[in-house]
Amino acid sequence: MKRDIVKIDEELCDGCGLCIPNCHEGALQIIDNKARLVSDLMCDGLGACIGHCPLGAITIEQREAEAYDEVKVMADMVSKGKNVVIAHLKHLKEHGEEGFLEEGITYLLSHKEEIKFDVEEIINEVKGGNKMEQDEYKLACGCPGSMETSFESACDSGCQTESANQKSELTHWPVQMHLINPSASHFRNSDLVIAADCVAFSLGNFHKDYLKGKTLGIACPKLDSNIEVYIEKFQQMIDEAKVNTITVMMMTVPCCGGLIQLVKAAAAKAERNVPIKQIVVDIQGEIVSEDWV
Repeated sequence: MKRDIVKIDEELCDGCGLCIPNCHEGALQIIDNKARLVSDLMCDGLGACIGHCPLGAITIEQREAEAYDEVKVMADMVSKGKNVVIAHLKHLKEHGEEGFLEEGITYLLSHKEEIKFDVEEIINEVKGGNKMEQDEYKLACGCPGSMETSFESACDSGCQTESANQKSELTHWPVQMHLINPSASHFRNSDLVIAADCVAFSLGNFHKDYLKGKTLGIACPKLDSNIEVYIEKFQQMIDEAKVNTITVMMMTVPCCGGLIQLVKAAAAKAERNVPIKQIVVDIQGEIVSEDWV
């Protein structure tokens, strides 16, 4: 995939190392007296290191690079200690990377029991503000709102098929694609529904007829940032989680078409073949088309 990533001019670089502590992700190291980019995966492409190079040896370029993965970055950050984690999260906040920031905090909260430092203290320091704002932020970023959870559907075989109080068929959390861990156990060998954000609001029988017995990911190809990461996640779900089928549910609005293109791009890169169904819904909840693609 193409994305912004740092480029180092080795002729200009003198190996002073001033850029290293300012790359909180650990993507840069001094090797053979030169700054080197050691991991595409770790480089967020935001360029915090650029202003700390006195020789102007670091720039940003767009090129083919491994997708940045905040979950893997946070796993590495935790091993480096509390102060490194704080610096990394503040770095994301300062650059307006709210999606990655939420992913990072979600990771901390999901692994709270095994992390040796106080996770909530870190969230408070990164967020700042008063206690009410801090509590709201923790709820929004995973405590418990985004914390990975699996659970049985509230509706079993004894539920009424038609009810004014329709039971949810959701079996896991989170469901937003930036927050999803594609390696989570609930995705393994499941039938996966990838739905545009608006689908469930337009389609009254979404839970009963389309979600029951399936796992779910939601996304908006128009409003979500960094959606190229979704391709990598879909590919992991195909190759690693070994999902059985993928049903892509979209609205009739033109921007929704990007969702099926992301899934198709992932399928083209994947080693496994998986059946893909496309369902298009209009704004009044009618099914316009339903086809295997």
